[in-house]
Amino acid sequence: VQPNNYSTFYDDQRQNWSIMFESEKAAVDFSKQVCIAKCNSSPVLDSVLCQDLLLGEGQGVEGGDSVEVAYTGWLFQNNGLGQVFDSNVNKEKLLRLKLGSGKVIKGWEEGMVGMKKGGRRYLIIPPAWAYGAQGVAARVPPDSTVVFEVELRRVKLAKECSGSDGLSVSSRDSPAPSPVPSSDGLSAD
Repeated sequence: VQPNNYSTFYDDQRQNWSIMFESEKAAVDFSKQVCIAKCNSSPVLDSVLCQDLLLGEGQGVEGGDSVEVAYTGWLFQNNGLGQVFDSNVNKEKLLRLKLGSGKVIKGWEEGMVGMKKGGRRYLIIPPAWAYGAQGVAARVPPDSTVVFEVELRRVKLAKECSGSDGLSVSSRDSPAPSPVPSSDGLSAD
């Protein structure tokens, strides 16, 4: 999704296409559907599918960088979005994590690489990269494909780490600490 409500993409012959939408929401919704269609058209989903919804600004994040994210997670059911099983979007606390530290599911670690501050990305994550055969009790059934919409709110690049907590806090952001992610990758609350 590009500024001014454009979406650009390549087809399987590497031809570049651009579509203009009447609103940013329409462009974002279209991009989500493209990602879902890509998932439904692959015989076996064996890696994370990523679709940028907003590009963000600055340098792309990589392993070792500290980030704070707002997210919503859905079960992928009946070839589309099922029920929400986790979200911190309407909570005061963002999820803090250091990429590559293994504190969240592997699909997040892989799917967030290259994101920029302020960016939003749609991730469709197969079971092996998510919660696997064990699932998450009462929330994610075993062997479930999951979908996350992740927004990168704050970034502290590993090579810039100088603050005591390794994160930069701007005046408009709430400095409230977020819960330490539990081993299953879901926030503690």
